[in-house]
Amino acid sequence: MTRTASSWYSGRVEQQVNLVRWGHWGQPVLIFPTAGGDAEEIERMHLIGALGPLIDGGRIKVYSCDNLAGRAFAARTGSVEYRCALLNRFEACVAEEIMPAIRTDCRDHGAEVVAAGASLGAFMAVAVTARYPWLFRAAVGMSGSYDIEGLMGFAGNEDYYFAAPLSFLPNLGDSGLLDQLRRRYFILAYGQGRWENPDESWRMAGILGAKGIPNRVDPWGPEYDHDWPTWRHMLPIYLDDLAP
Repeated sequence: MTRTASSWYSGRVEQQVNLVRWGHWGQPVLIFPTAGGDAEEIERMHLIGALGPLIDGGRIKVYSCDNLAGRAFAARTGSVEYRCALLNRFEACVAEEIMPAIRTDCRDHGAEVVAAGASLGAFMAVAVTARYPWLFRAAVGMSGSYDIEGLMGFAGNEDYYFAAPLSFLPNLGDSGLLDQLRRRYFILAYGQGRWENPDESWRMAGILGAKGIPNRVDPWGPEYDHDWPTWRHMLPIYLDDLAP
C-alpha cells in the first residue's frame, strides 16, 4: 500500500500540520482522528487495515491530519477562548491549507472529498462539511460527539458559534450555502453499546433535517461500543457505498 507524509507550519493555527496519505487512486477521503489523535492514529488503530481492500483496489485514497483542535479540547489546553479560537482557525486550516494539498496530490483542483471521523473526529467531519460544502460531497460521522459545549462544560463564544454546526445551522437562512448543503449527504452512525450517546446523532440529524439537508441516522446494535472495533466495522461499509 502506497503511503506518503507531508508537513508544514501553519500560521493560522501556529503549529505544525501533518498530513498522511494511503493509496494511489480513487475517491479522496479525509479521516479526522479522535480527540487527541494525530495523523497516523487511524493506521495504529488498524482502521487503514480495515479499509485495505478499498485502498488497494483503487476505489478510495485516504488522508488524515492531526486533530489539533480536538487535542486542545481533550487536554483543556489554555483558556476556553483559546480553544474556541483554535477550533475556528483549524477548520479554516482544513479548508485553506489541507484541502488544497489534497487536491494538488489528486491532480484535481475540483475534487470533492468525503469527510469521516469518529467521536470528536465525527464532529470535525460534520463541521467542515457543513461549513464548506463546496469542498466536501459527504460526511460520515461515527459515534459523534457533536455538542462540545455540553461535553466540556463551557459556554461557547463567537468562534465556537461559527465552528459548531449545532450552533450555526439552526440560524442559517435561505442562502447559497444552504442550497449547497441540500446537495450534500450526512451519515450519522452510532452503536448502542458501552460509552455511546445516541442522542448526539439524533440531535444533529434533527437540525440537518429541519433545514432540508439530506442525512441518515444508522443505529447499530448493543454489541457495538464507542470504540475502534466498531468504527473498523462501520467505515468500510459506508465508504464502499460512497466510492465509485
